[in-house]
Amino acid sequence: MDRFLAIRVFAQVVESGSFFRAAERLKLSSSAVSRHVADLESHLHNRLLNRTTRRVTLTETGRLFYERSVQLLHDLEEAEDEAAKSAAVPRGTLKVSTSVNFGVRHTAPAIAAFLERYPEVKFDIALSDRMVDLVEEGIDVAIRIGSPGSDTLVARRLGETVVVPCASAEYLARHGAPRTPEELEQHNCLTYEYVPPRNQWRFLDSDGRERIARVSGNLHSNNGDLLAEAAAQGAGIVYQPTFIVGEAVRAGRLVPLLQDFQAPPLPIYAVFASRKHLSAKVRLFVDFLVERFADSKDLLAARPAPP
Repeated sequence: MDRFLAIRVFAQVVESGSFFRAAERLKLSSSAVSRHVADLESHLHNRLLNRTTRRVTLTETGRLFYERSVQLLHDLEEAEDEAAKSAAVPRGTLKVSTSVNFGVRHTAPAIAAFLERYPEVKFDIALSDRMVDLVEEGIDVAIRIGSPGSDTLVARRLGETVVVPCASAEYLARHGAPRTPEELEQHNCLTYEYVPPRNQWRFLDSDGRERIARVSGNLHSNNGDLLAEAAAQGAGIVYQPTFIVGEAVRAGRLVPLLQDFQAPPLPIYAVFASRKHLSAKVRLFVDFLVERFADSKDLLAARPAPP
């Protein structure tokens, strides 16, 4: 038995004064209306209506139940109205997961701009370079670089970036600059945790052929900013996205290497769990990110411009 439907039918019978008029208003058959009320009475183990050939009247139990039912139906209608409004106007808390580096550089400014447009939204941001489980950790939207994750997730492409090998001028003066990807194997390369396999750096040559450098070094980390700064201080060669190393390159603290080779581009996605019953805050935030990053030079640049 659909209890809410049965209660709605019962209330309409009371307000209409008959099963027939209630059936007309609800666009149901008289027998269906009668059955819903009978099922409700059976469920409650109480008679709610006295029936005669001319009219129906409430029993004492029926009167008390009707008063509560009217309030329940009113509350349900208000709840439905609120839900419908929230589907059009974003409000409530939006939990977002993004990497530390991308979050600070790009997600934070995007959120600030979004909040100017939609001030009723609140954000709860989780910064982590690992791939989080959206459902298990209650994440509404994750911004991911590279793989979007499970095939069960919905992914909207925001743009792309590429990974660039860089080193400081001091390091290159001491050790020389590699001329091919394979020569990286003779250098101290600073490796990153979340790019599997972490000891292989991939490039494409001018003919589109893949070249793999099997690298090693004395510094490994799960944070790209740390590796880039260590490289800028002369520790070795780093292999990080343009949105991390671009500023240091423009400032002359890092020098991009292997200009004749190109690392495969890394797509950037906004990922969420499902399109079904997608809330306004998720839908509008993802649309906003797609629009914001459409022409972003920081994301799309094949290489950071040299100083």
